[in-house]
Amino acid sequence: MDEAMENNELEVVENEPLEVPSESHSDVITYDENEEYLLEVNHLKVYFDVLGGEVKAVDDVSFALKAGETMGIVGESGCGKTTTAFSINRLLPDNGHIKGGYIKYKGKKIAEPDPEITGLMKDRKKRKLYKEKEAMMAPIRWKEIAMIFQSAMNAFNPVHTIGAQIVEAIQAHEDVSEDEAMERARNLFKMVGLPPERVTGYPHEFSGGMRQRAMIAMALACNPSLLIADEPTTALDVIMQDRILAEIKRLQKKFGISMIIITHDVSVVAETADKIMVMYAGKMMEYGNISEVFHHPAHPYTIGLLGSFPSIKGEKKKLKSIPGSPPDLVNPPKGCRFHPRCKLAKPICMEEEPPIVELSDGHWAACHFAREIYSGELKEE
Repeated sequence: MDEAMENNELEVVENEPLEVPSESHSDVITYDENEEYLLEVNHLKVYFDVLGGEVKAVDDVSFALKAGETMGIVGESGCGKTTTAFSINRLLPDNGHIKGGYIKYKGKKIAEPDPEITGLMKDRKKRKLYKEKEAMMAPIRWKEIAMIFQSAMNAFNPVHTIGAQIVEAIQAHEDVSEDEAMERARNLFKMVGLPPERVTGYPHEFSGGMRQRAMIAMALACNPSLLIADEPTTALDVIMQDRILAEIKRLQKKFGISMIIITHDVSVVAETADKIMVMYAGKMMEYGNISEVFHHPAHPYTIGLLGSFPSIKGEKKKLKSIPGSPPDLVNPPKGCRFHPRCKLAKPICMEEEPPIVELSDGHWAACHFAREIYSGELKEE
């Protein structure tokens, strides 16, 4: 990661003329077949059944993560970030289902569309399918793929001590005694900067920052290979945010964990991630190396996000807002879902869904004019 990213520099750099590959249009993001990926998400579609129809919360999203990599997923509330994370761990609510695509972990398919169940004994068949899926995910969830939930206060059970909850997670996956598991819980507390004796405390006895550290300790209890951090710094002051992020980075480096960090704050991603995926209205807008996307954004939405955050260096500029609101995902707009708010929208944007365009090695954007924006030929006035 270059100096600008390490210094949390969010200023959009004026694009120099850049060469774009001539054969850059694609229907999907493609991966190097010679590479080994820890996690692959391909054409993922996750819909929720509601009275008015189906909420298309995640609609054809693809990305991949190697061992030891960190990827940030950013976007406004309701764009599908958390739903994507919950799909990986198969933690969707009852009305949510995977409509299309699949997810692979260490080469094994762990999520795909459920078969349609109709006819006699439908409910019984559904219960049987649910038990089969849970049996498949039980050895993976928390042992292989752990999660730092958005609100630690709500994630912990309020009537059990935090230590007891960590012990339960360890004993669910490993054949150890309660005393051994409790000793590991104390060591985990020490590792994240909490006094080991506080392991017998209840969630309400901890401050917000302490609860978040305890949640990190619980996520690391079974030495996972992949850690999903869903808004890990929400509702914390900026000083505590910085400490929590530093703690996550330190532990990730120490144990070689891959991580997906979900946030609406692009400065968090700038500080922690190797690559970034920008989401809007259930769709992937832009995806690539963190430095490449920050310095040469090729989607109007990415440019809008970066322009809405202040820069701590350089010339002072008036912050820009993105006009309008996200669309209704039961009936999303035709064509590009961002077109009602886009300053560069043209008639084609209102009629045709944009192709995914590869702009440089591993840098993709879903925009009809991505090449022109990337090369600097097209800019907002």
